[in-house]
Amino acid sequence: MATEDTQPKPKSDSYSADQIKVLEGLDAVRKRPAMYIGSTGVDGLHHLVYEVVDNSVDEHMAGFGETIEVTIHIDGSVTVVDNGRGIPTGLHPTQKKSAAEVALTVLHAGGKFEQGAYTVSGGLHGVGISVVNALSEWLELEIWQDGQVFEQRYERGKPGAPLKSTGKTKRRGTKVRFKPDGQIFETLDFSFDVLAQRLRELAFLNKGLEITLRDERKEPVKEQIFLYKGGIISFVEHLNEAKTPLHKPIYVKVEKAEMILEVALQYNDSYAENLFSFANNINTKEGGTHLVGFKAALTRTINTYANANDLLKETESLTGDDVREGLTAVVSVKVRNPQFEGQTKAKLGNSEVKGVVEAAVNEALGNYFEENPPVARKIIGKAVDAARAREAARKAKELIRRKSALDGGSLPGKLADCSEKDPAMSELYIVEGDSAGGSAKQGRDRKFQAILPLKGKILNVEKARFDKMLTSDEIRTLIMALGTGIGRKREESDKGDKDTFDIAKARYHKIILMTDADVDGSHIRTLLLTFFFRQMPELIERGYVYIAQPPLFKVKKGKTERYLKDEPSLNEYLADLAVEDVEVYLEGAQSYVTGRRLLPILKKMISFETLLARLNKKPHEAAMLRVFVDEPGLDRDLLKNRAALSAVVDNAKRTLAGVYPKLTPSFEIVDDEEHQSNKVVCRLHANGTLHSLDVTHELVGSADFRELQKLTPSAIGLGRSPYKLKAKGQETPYHGTDELVKAILDMGKQGLSIQRYKGLGEMNPAQLWETTMNPEARTLLRVTLEDLTGVDEIFTILMGDEVEPRRNFIQTHALEVRNLDV
Repeated sequence: MATEDTQPKPKSDSYSADQIKVLEGLDAVRKRPAMYIGSTGVDGLHHLVYEVVDNSVDEHMAGFGETIEVTIHIDGSVTVVDNGRGIPTGLHPTQKKSAAEVALTVLHAGGKFEQGAYTVSGGLHGVGISVVNALSEWLELEIWQDGQVFEQRYERGKPGAPLKSTGKTKRRGTKVRFKPDGQIFETLDFSFDVLAQRLRELAFLNKGLEITLRDERKEPVKEQIFLYKGGIISFVEHLNEAKTPLHKPIYVKVEKAEMILEVALQYNDSYAENLFSFANNINTKEGGTHLVGFKAALTRTINTYANANDLLKETESLTGDDVREGLTAVVSVKVRNPQFEGQTKAKLGNSEVKGVVEAAVNEALGNYFEENPPVARKIIGKAVDAARAREAARKAKELIRRKSALDGGSLPGKLADCSEKDPAMSELYIVEGDSAGGSAKQGRDRKFQAILPLKGKILNVEKARFDKMLTSDEIRTLIMALGTGIGRKREESDKGDKDTFDIAKARYHKIILMTDADVDGSHIRTLLLTFFFRQMPELIERGYVYIAQPPLFKVKKGKTERYLKDEPSLNEYLADLAVEDVEVYLEGAQSYVTGRRLLPILKKMISFETLLARLNKKPHEAAMLRVFVDEPGLDRDLLKNRAALSAVVDNAKRTLAGVYPKLTPSFEIVDDEEHQSNKVVCRLHANGTLHSLDVTHELVGSADFRELQKLTPSAIGLGRSPYKLKAKGQETPYHGTDELVKAILDMGKQGLSIQRYKGLGEMNPAQLWETTMNPEARTLLRVTLEDLTGVDEIFTILMGDEVEPRRNFIQTHALEVRNLDV
């Protein structure tokens, strides 16, 4: 029976004018953000960056601007800088405010509705930058135009003050910095790889455009520069870089009054197909009419040439799947009036595009085959091999199905299944070896956890054709256990083969790879991921594939044992132990603190040192930065006050004199004309090397600097150095928080045995359950496809036939290794 709260309320006949709510300005965007950016999840979050970057790309396409810089800051904000013409700053004729403010506060306001400003652009709705503004906690705009600097700040879409000129400059362009609003988005964590994929694509699609992506959250700072002078030809060559191409890229370009078409394609000796389609620089992940036209033309042209030159037997015919095996292709169209599905533009719908693409590719590819018969024969020979392999694979799949039927429809004997029948509630652990499999079977919850132990290393599917892969016992066992079938998805299959992959038949919605934390375990995990990525990518796309995270360390103190998942967890544990045995003097409280009172202070010290190390690696430069960051009230306003800044510099001199009594640092206050402010130029000569630090408008306004100010020794109560540490009745002074942190953590290690954990077999079933399988305590890493181009490249390099790219990869990334199993 319904409670009082759920009883239906009496209906009202009134429906009057005052019930019609008008959402002014950007309120509509904040009320229904998903209408404008697709979602408030991770996709929508990244879409904000795309909208700002697309404006800069449109400037490049219009012939202005060659560089775009994208930076992810430590506070979660993002800056996009270009050297285009700059958003117009003049007064708007009807809105009576600056054109820049109109662009940032009025929906459907932009330069893309008039023919003069942009001929072709991705952002056709005129909502991009205004939506970013509406969905940001704050946004800072800086425009360099006509020798002047213009600045304006917005809070949740509302301007704090009108756009104003703040200085002089010789630069040109626009700088937008924004922080997504935590009230709107489910997550605020940007992915470097997701952004890298989009920016790499934009650089490929726009010859000569240089795009830089920096991530200041990483240590060391992660940076990639994308610049490709060959356009989509370079894109195809990049995708095939770690493969063996069969010929040089084939390039098609057609320009019509309302459309520009570019196609680049190249076959390689692998068995995977790589097709990317774009419309007005936007990755149409769901394809559309341009991709349909390309596929149709490719299949028809190859079959026509093969039949005309007697390259096929009478009973043979080539399907679309056959002719696309080993193909890497990029199809890019630029249309004056594209029809997209929704603001996120995942699929192109212009019907006229299909005919133009199909006719152009038919003609160009037909001519190429006539002029290059040896290449044509190679391509057709590969397609014929694919057709024969498809027939062999069909027989292999039939064998799997018959074997399953002969067994009474039973599952593989190795599989210890769960009793739960709902796939959404079921988990499959794929475990390395029978020994760990035995422990997992004993430790699991039989109701919802199934265990499939694999014997040794499965076949490397990167080097094997589909039919050969299906002859592998371990892979057949895996396919039978998963229940999805294998092959192309049903909607992509040319023949509607009933044995194609069907995600609806998946027996488990959590497929967890659980391997040892050593070289062999990593190799087995990589082989499994290669299999899923190449043969069952939809399992990854749906978020069904996970990696178990067994603890990395086992620590023992006396008879107590504890498992810790990673290095930060170990440091946190050491800090917990150490604070009970040491005391630190707080200048602010004029007393020593220990135990629970000391722990949060120690954690802030660790954060301070971590961030400082990220900003300045050289000790002398870090020392200079420590001095300025610990000055209370140092911000952009103080930089404009020369007298106050002189006092800060005097303090810095005195403090550094204590740190470096034998050295003489130099400080000079100079004009910062661009911001009508000042900056401090600091120099220090030590051991024949010049160390420098510039305290500028950009530095003190940066997220890193502000974050450091919250964690300085003064801010957390330590005061100025030297800092006092008391342990076992003895007091020791330390001149830096780095020395103090190290001393405290070393105290925590005393009497502790730390063992790096490697094998699942080192734990009994109860420990395996508690650390790695118990949903209440375990940590799982979900496998996602973020940078599709990058993922394909990595699998090709690590698992392909070519040795040289693998050697180069290892040499390039050798120093990034954190946990080396030797």
